[in-house]
Amino acid sequence: MSPARKNLLDGGGTSVIGLALWLFTGDVQVPVVTLTKVGVVLMCVGAVLLATGLYQSARTSDARR
Repeated sequence: MSPARKNLLDGGGTSVIGLALWLFTGDVQVPVVTLTKVGVVLMCVGAVLLATGLYQSARTSDARR
């Protein structure tokens, strides 16, 4: 699997998990962290991974020309 595809899949999965945490864990009490904030952080990390994957795939397609 190419690094671009791996980053795209990881970023998509991380973003979906973060979105689920942000949407559905508003009333869950955890002693150390707030799960909605963890969801926002995971969505941001997923977005960075998606952007990196898109950049890598664009770079490899430019190199083939």
